[in-house]
Amino acid sequence: MEKIELVVFDMAGTTVDEDNVVYKTVRQVINDQGYNVSLEEVLEFGAGKEKHQAIIDVLTACTDEKNVQATADKAFANFKPSLIKAYEELDVKTFTGVKELMESLRSNQVSVVLNTGYDRKTALGLLAKLGWEIGKDMDGLVTADDVVNGRPQPDMILKAMEIVGVKDPQKVLKAGDSTIDIEEGKNANCGLTIGVLSGAQTKDQLMTASPDYILNSVAELESILL
Repeated sequence: MEKIELVVFDMAGTTVDEDNVVYKTVRQVINDQGYNVSLEEVLEFGAGKEKHQAIIDVLTACTDEKNVQATADKAFANFKPSLIKAYEELDVKTFTGVKELMESLRSNQVSVVLNTGYDRKTALGLLAKLGWEIGKDMDGLVTADDVVNGRPQPDMILKAMEIVGVKDPQKVLKAGDSTIDIEEGKNANCGLTIGVLSGAQTKDQLMTASPDYILNSVAELESILL
């Protein structure tokens, strides 16, 4: 295995514990259109995706909606205001050991970049709640706004590599809590892909994407990498 020079961590459910508020909000805006989808369905079909796409995919898989695009547009129009409100009331924290891991990686010359299916404003709001700063606590942030193609396309990981100057994807590790994070890592040809059980999906769901490891939390990477 090549020495890992860059780790790309997903945010919600991987490094940021926000109690699934995003997917609860996705569920709410869909059900406000007259449906009754469960949080489990939203997590199964929407986890890790850009949120408009997540709404389309949940409507397609879980409802008999004929006009998916128009209904998704309506639901998505309510998504950001609903999420902003939910976030204002939310206590955002990180998972045990994650901050220490990030410090440990960076002091061992491994770059840390966070990536997310959120837009930049939402992501920066989360970092502000945690008191994390780009350049001080991590080496970069890549959001859905920064690329043309969201997950599972590799654009966000390629952008992360560009930010820190890593040329070889085999020296990159991608970790996330959904199959789409793992697919993204494989599509970028990352040296290692890691699924974590701290967020959206179960071990069985993560297994379908064949990650190299499934861990309870990214904090367990310490023993693998260092």
